[in-house]
Amino acid sequence: MTSNNELKNELLEQQYHENCPGCKVDRQKRMQTGFPIKELIFIWVVVLCVALPISSLFPFLYFMIKDFNIAEKEEDISYYAGFVGSAYMIGRALTSVFWGVVADRYGRKPVILLGTSTVVIFNTLFGFSVNYWMAIATRFLLGFLNGLLGPIKAYACELFPEEHQALGLSAISTSWGIGLIIGPALGGYLAQPAEKFPALVSSDSLFGRFPYLLPCLCISIFALFVTIGALWLPETLHFHKKDELESPSFDNEEKTNEGKDSNLGSLLKNWPLMSSIIVYCVFSLHDMAYSEIFSLWAVSPKSLGGLNYTTEDVGTVLSVTGVGLLVFQFTLYPIMERIFGPIVVARIAGVLSIPLLSSYPFIAMLSGFALSLTLNSASIVKNVLSVSIITGTFMLQNKAVDQRQRGAANGIAMTMQSICKAIGPACGGALLSWSQQRQNAAFLPGDQMIFFILNIIEGIGVILTFKPFLITNHY
Repeated sequence: MTSNNELKNELLEQQYHENCPGCKVDRQKRMQTGFPIKELIFIWVVVLCVALPISSLFPFLYFMIKDFNIAEKEEDISYYAGFVGSAYMIGRALTSVFWGVVADRYGRKPVILLGTSTVVIFNTLFGFSVNYWMAIATRFLLGFLNGLLGPIKAYACELFPEEHQALGLSAISTSWGIGLIIGPALGGYLAQPAEKFPALVSSDSLFGRFPYLLPCLCISIFALFVTIGALWLPETLHFHKKDELESPSFDNEEKTNEGKDSNLGSLLKNWPLMSSIIVYCVFSLHDMAYSEIFSLWAVSPKSLGGLNYTTEDVGTVLSVTGVGLLVFQFTLYPIMERIFGPIVVARIAGVLSIPLLSSYPFIAMLSGFALSLTLNSASIVKNVLSVSIITGTFMLQNKAVDQRQRGAANGIAMTMQSICKAIGPACGGALLSWSQQRQNAAFLPGDQMIFFILNIIEGIGVILTFKPFLITNHY
């Protein structure tokens, strides 16, 4: 007897259209027998290219705002820094659904190419910022024109054979997590090169006059190579005439379901999807706020409860964290996920994050080797826990909808996540500034308050991972 999969393959082959790029990809998937390493590298590099600039500015943002002379007092620097940090996410929140629609109508590839090209142009212009408003405008446009992350999830599902789709989706979250670590490390090492490498870079040179250009330019050059390489990416969207799509009853049934399932209203009523998106948003808000607060706190003076680190010191910590995160994600996480499942891993990671974050103000009291060792260890553990949570909730989100719904579902998810990720840095910067002004308060003085607030958000996220709020669904 012919199996269901064989029947489906026969029907798909009958519907093959010579000039349709989606049909060519589908045929290639059916013929593929080995591990899709080439496709995996495609996805990994494209996502990394877009993730690198998102938080690369955090290690030097404090000094950049200081150079703009917009803050009247040193304690106000973090407040202004928060708005530059959130400008990207505000831009992305406004256009995520639009770019999802464009990707569904005109193809995934044009949106991918526009996203990587946007990094080349506006990330470079950000490095040339001469005042506060230019910095905000270039970061806003970087997010506004970059709608890649939603369509790339749908692209991964369409590019990989069904048995490797989970791998494709985990490659996106891993690359994203690594980008959010390597980006700030580059920012920390390469900012202010005239001060760090006076023998190589003079104060009158281009990089001396624009001290934050070098890390931005390095990321933009990488993005340029990715953009050129992306020209050879296959398009996965099907382009057929409507009458050509009508064929056997098997396909008609799928088309009927597709029309019903892709309806925006039905997605908004899909509680397993919406609850997983809300949980993901809460943890995303926490992570973006933490990323900015960590860098601003590290470079703040000791008198304000910070570590008085240089951008290079922050870069070193984040580089060590990145290596630790890579090792964990490719070795321990898959084993833990198989044993406990993604949601239990997320709960455990969320609970463990709370006492860890509570220890940060006390880490600031250390010095020398003890400070370096403790801070690096804490940073590795914190980011490992964060990526475990995000990967777990991300997997739930994708399991909550059928593959045909993922384009529309990702548009909703990206809009909500971008709003939360915009709130994170803006509120994080403002709250850090406020915390540092209350060094002598009776209740949670100084930076103890900001880490306490981060823990409240983390705690809410953990509570929301339980029923009746979070309901899992499997396809």
